[in-house]
Amino acid sequence: ALLDDPEAAIATAACPIRNAERLDDPNVVKVVCDIRGRALYFSRARIPHVRDAVDASGARYLQHLGLYAYRRDHLLAFAGLPQTPLEKLEKLEQLRALENGWIIRVIETDYAGIGVDVPADLEVVRKLLEQGQGG
Repeated sequence: ALLDDPEAAIATAACPIRNAERLDDPNVVKVVCDIRGRALYFSRARIPHVRDAVDASGARYLQHLGLYAYRRDHLLAFAGLPQTPLEKLEKLEQLRALENGWIIRVIETDYAGIGVDVPADLEVVRKLLEQGQGG
């Protein structure tokens, strides 16, 4: 992704959200992108917001997978950037990059994987391992 978009500082991955319950789960980070696949915003809230529920056919929801690829110079610079207002509100470090004007290229995949972000996620993984589905 970074090779395809020389202006991008960071590349990351997202997958479609197919389970409606996940849309309002604050532990599922959502991302909206522009037509070139660049991140516009990341949020724990449901984005995009459908104002007129009568026609939600154009709504497309993507889950950010939390996997990053940085250009070396940007990775080194990122560590020195102070936290930003939106990052502090949402508790999402990628907003620090966006608020500093960095371009984040989002690659879409169908594979969601299993993230372990809260204790309940760990229990899901333990059960899968016990059932022999750990990969």
